[in-house]
Amino acid sequence: LDTGSDIVWLQCAPCRRCYSQSDPIFDPRKSRTYSTIPCSSPLCRRLDSAGCNTRRRTCLYQVSYGDGSFTVGDFATETLTFRRNRVKGVAVGCGHDNEGLFVGAAGLLGLGKGRLSFPGQTGRRFNQKFSYCLVDRSASSKPSSVVFGNGAVSRTAKFTPLLSNPKLDTFYYVELLGISVGGTRVPGVAASLFKLDQIGNGGVIIDSGTSVTRLVRPAYIAMRDAFRIGAKSLKRAPDYSLFDTCFDLSHQNEVKVPTVVLHFRGADVSLPATNYLIPVDTNGKFCFAFAGTMSGLSIIGNIQQQGFRVVYDLMGSRVGFAPRGCA
Repeated sequence: LDTGSDIVWLQCAPCRRCYSQSDPIFDPRKSRTYSTIPCSSPLCRRLDSAGCNTRRRTCLYQVSYGDGSFTVGDFATETLTFRRNRVKGVAVGCGHDNEGLFVGAAGLLGLGKGRLSFPGQTGRRFNQKFSYCLVDRSASSKPSSVVFGNGAVSRTAKFTPLLSNPKLDTFYYVELLGISVGGTRVPGVAASLFKLDQIGNGGVIIDSGTSVTRLVRPAYIAMRDAFRIGAKSLKRAPDYSLFDTCFDLSHQNEVKVPTVVLHFRGADVSLPATNYLIPVDTNGKFCFAFAGTMSGLSIIGNIQQQGFRVVYDLMGSRVGFAPRGCA
């Protein structure tokens, strides 16, 4: 599930280059409802980077992601079935060359804000509403879930308005006003650091396809330093991968860590400790799961979202967070 991109795609036979997936690879030749899209179709013209197979006169798509992964193949329409709900004529990518970090999954459900995303294509049918709850990937045996339609809106959700970026229609932009650590607003984390400017630069997006929340560097450093001060009784451990604040908790049954609250416009989201102090090995090493970014764009990633039902109400132009939403 990726709220940071639009195109729905799956790995398709015949595969020029496919990574290994858990289920059989989809073979469009065995589907009666699969249909390629002509190059002249308006659907083809909506693609950011469309190509054309001149021999067959059919539309080609390609998408590349922030981590360097990509998918290339035929652009087609197909019927998608969710439990008993059949959704006809959804434009999907049939990927014949898919490379990168898509371990095991058959493809990607693009849930972005653009017209070619799954919600963009099926908006009327599902009343422009969907939500998901992501379980803790290291600790949980129960599955994550996604809901489309009016049933997606949780009664306990706190909402923040969506902002629109004229330059990029895919991303869900929200207004982050500040962050509290240990019950106190961090003075160095100012709303001005997260402003989306007139020409579409900067801002904060909610992205289920990014793991670790990335904050513009000055905001990250101020927040991290406040966390280090609040956690100074814990034994520090060496840096790990992109994390520069790690702890050795190997001989402790329980630890006290500073609270972390994200202050969005209209919604204060208080994170459980498991959403920001995560295990990175089996020996009791835990790291503070935030990082800085040199780009102007800040991203609220899926580790910080886990356990919340994250509600996208596009009709109301708002995003909500309901704690303990996976039950």
